[in-house]
Amino acid sequence: MIQITTGLFLAMHYTPDTSTAFSSVAHITRDINYGWMIRLLHANGASLFFVCLFLHIGRGLYYGSFLSLKTWNIGTILLLTTMATAFMGYVLPWGQMSFWGATVITNLLSAIPYTGHDLVQWIWGGFSVDKPTLTRFFTFHFILPFIIMALTTIHLLFLHETGSNNPSGMTSNPDKITFHPYYTAKDIFGLTLLLLLLMNLTLFTPDLL
Repeated sequence: MIQITTGLFLAMHYTPDTSTAFSSVAHITRDINYGWMIRLLHANGASLFFVCLFLHIGRGLYYGSFLSLKTWNIGTILLLTTMATAFMGYVLPWGQMSFWGATVITNLLSAIPYTGHDLVQWIWGGFSVDKPTLTRFFTFHFILPFIIMALTTIHLLFLHETGSNNPSGMTSNPDKITFHPYYTAKDIFGLTLLLLLLMNLTLFTPDLL
């Protein structure tokens, strides 16, 4: 929700045009009220989100969650979609590095036999990375988080079909406790720690991650 909220505010001032994209990001940082904070929350929030994702995947591997095929497959699709969203977001400021990143990463598709060259030109919207590339990247970066939310719902739906696993492989039904207040307190505590970490990152070391 933090990513979507900050992203919406950034989208209000960002211009997906090759000649003005970098200037619009500078304008957000310098001229908009708390624009610097919104931008840094969005960037560091994404990094922290990936830290949580990798911890979640590591936990899934340890608990043998890959045996729940439907849940695991949707999770894999979620990871790939999130990576694609993050990559397109990285390109949007259209600075020297993001321009180079857009060229190099998308050009990897040219390694696909027969169709690779045409596929790259189709993604670029021409013979090189240019205005059409930036416009479509902005469009996809805007819409994909909502698709991620829908996929997360499906991910939870499949999880609730079978329930979660544990390292012993034994049923944990006799050990179950009520969600509230135990898990509610645990989740609020975890969320508070994460928000504190995010605010510390954003305000003190915004370029650390």
